[in-house]
Amino acid sequence: MIKTTPLDRFKAMSTMRAFEEACIKGSMSQEIHGEIHIGTGQEAIAAGMIGPLIKEDAVVSTHRNHCHGIAKGVPLKPFLAEIFEKETGLCKGRGGHMHPFDPENNFSATGIVGAALPIALGYAYAFSMEGRNNIAVGITGDGGSNSGSFHECMNIAAAWNLPLIILIENNSYGISVPSESVTATSTIAERASAYGAWGRKVDGTDVEIVAEAFAEAAKHARSGQGPAILEATCHRFRGHYEGDSDNYREKDELKRIRSEYDPIQIARSNLIMNGIATDQQLDAIRKETKSEIANILIEVKADSMPDPREALMYRFVGD
Repeated sequence: MIKTTPLDRFKAMSTMRAFEEACIKGSMSQEIHGEIHIGTGQEAIAAGMIGPLIKEDAVVSTHRNHCHGIAKGVPLKPFLAEIFEKETGLCKGRGGHMHPFDPENNFSATGIVGAALPIALGYAYAFSMEGRNNIAVGITGDGGSNSGSFHECMNIAAAWNLPLIILIENNSYGISVPSESVTATSTIAERASAYGAWGRKVDGTDVEIVAEAFAEAAKHARSGQGPAILEATCHRFRGHYEGDSDNYREKDELKRIRSEYDPIQIARSNLIMNGIATDQQLDAIRKETKSEIANILIEVKADSMPDPREALMYRFVGD
């Protein structure tokens, strides 16, 4: 476990917000192609993972993966370059924003809904077979938690006592469908009892609440007690993807959640109220992180695109 402080988590969220803003600019300028998914409003969940995770632990994320990658320690420049499809990216621009892969930090993502979970289960199984004291985190949303893979993975992880954490970012919508209209249970975390697993639902807009709960889930999984389900409620401030008209949510609702549930503003208020930091200190952190990402963005924009003649390289081909 790496010792982290509330101020560390605030800085991480500030970096995540600035990173996502750079991605929004790339989408608007059409330098990033396809349906890019932005996680503004959900930063506290990712930042809450920092500390209990070590480099050798595995995190497998979703189509909305940028904040999770930053939390896992993926270096910012090659990460952003991958999203911008540059040759200097993590996967030389071949993975793009939905499929970044950083084996050095055991981080990966998939654009298939719910598909992160069986991959994370595989990591957990390997850690168990090798006798390693590592954990695997599979991330999904409320929509992905209703897939068959969720139940299959929890069953196997519980039956074989595997060190798996399923982290659910419940932003109340599966694309445009309200989660309560397609979910039978009042919470997703309560399903843990069916597998004899650890389970908890928390406010995912408060980074300190998330950090405390994730540390407990990680301790549970790492100590050989089997899998855990952590459900963190949150709000995404933008559409499901950049270009989504988002007309399934009322404009007043969007205005309210941006005003009341911004995890960075909630953390800021708590830090000042508890005497941990001043307005000036927090402003300086925000300015520093914005400047860092702005400078990285300049570098990324100047980097080369992959050579079209190498389009067939780096592929797996089966006989």
